[in-house]
Amino acid sequence: MRVLRDTYGIKALEVMFARAKAQHRAAFLPYFPIGYPNYAASLATIKALADAGVDGFEIGIPFSDPIADGPTIQAATQVALENGATVRRCLEAVRTLRTQGVSQPMLMMGYANPLVAYGTDTFVRDARAAGADGLIVPDLPPEEAAMFAGSCQREGLALVFMLAPTSNDERIKLASAAATGFIYVVSLTGITGARRELPAYLEGFIARLRASADKPLVLGFGISSPEQAREVSRLTDGFIVGSALVRAGGESVEAARDLAASMVAAIRN
Repeated sequence: MRVLRDTYGIKALEVMFARAKAQHRAAFLPYFPIGYPNYAASLATIKALADAGVDGFEIGIPFSDPIADGPTIQAATQVALENGATVRRCLEAVRTLRTQGVSQPMLMMGYANPLVAYGTDTFVRDARAAGADGLIVPDLPPEEAAMFAGSCQREGLALVFMLAPTSNDERIKLASAAATGFIYVVSLTGITGARRELPAYLEGFIARLRASADKPLVLGFGISSPEQAREVSRLTDGFIVGSALVRAGGESVEAARDLAASMVAAIRN
């Protein structure tokens, strides 16, 4: 039976951020790719993370040339592709997760090429029908947002853009104006991957974004431990954990669940 939700799309994200803010913490949105280590296990992992109390999800659509992803996610998405993961299969996964009771916001994270091949308007419409709440396209700059923006607006879905430490004030304003839902803050220059320490300039970078951007800020790239989750929770409106959870998910559903649960506990205590 499909889970009933009072809100969806941009509104669901607004409710998520408001709830986290009322609890004096950031929202926790893990990333996990569909099809890794196999299709059934990926859904079981996402369901386990939902049950562990995460606030939302970045649902990975595997692609053969993931330019923003580090070795852990690249290897995982390659396995997923070999397992038969497709855009349509990822949409089916979201639909199934909704029937399994996952109520948290889910954003589809995929590169432009397969989404354009699927058909941008068709993809956004199908994503909304499946139960997705937004879209993150790492290789879609705000200057080219028109190919997705109109469809997302019609369907009420969020369209997220990224900002990096190298972004100048003009680009910060551009991305902030184009983004709906939130801004994905890249914590460092480079690709994804777990880091032992977060960059020293992070607090200043977040402060610079706060001065110009008027959307919630969600930090990604490099967060791998409960201690780091607690640290970024006081700086941002949300954070994404990818490589560390993907690595754990490659071991077992339980390993991913336990890591997520430890981060949930860290930001709530």
